[in-house]
Amino acid sequence: MKTKITKAYFLLFGFVLVMAISCKQKEEVQPNNLVTSTEAAINNEETIHTDTTYEYEYRKGESGNYEYNYEVSGTDANGDEVSGNISMNGKYGSGTITNSNGEEIEVETEWIDKGVLNAMDDEGNEYELDVD
Repeated sequence: MKTKITKAYFLLFGFVLVMAISCKQKEEVQPNNLVTSTEAAINNEETIHTDTTYEYEYRKGESGNYEYNYEVSGTDANGDEVSGNISMNGKYGSGTITNSNGEEIEVETEWIDKGVLNAMDDEGNEYELDVD
């Protein structure tokens, strides 16, 4: 009799464990909670998603694969001012900045802090950009 009870408890424990594991929901990590350029997102022709729960209220793209667009300003290695527009997807992105001579420069970007991006052009020049 004791063997049947032990087997029953073992099976019940196994069933509860399997159910608990299968019901556990994966937590979704939110990207940096940074504010996007609302006007740029609204004017974009792609699908716009609005979620007022988070700071980044407007996003474009398919669910789970959003691209964020930012107006940025900052400096180059010489301390000269630059500004432009950057699109980010997760930690990395790209865009175009304009230097003090009016030259447009294509850059690849990476988040280095909240609201702060590190950018690099094709020639290896680095720029520190702040989200406006």
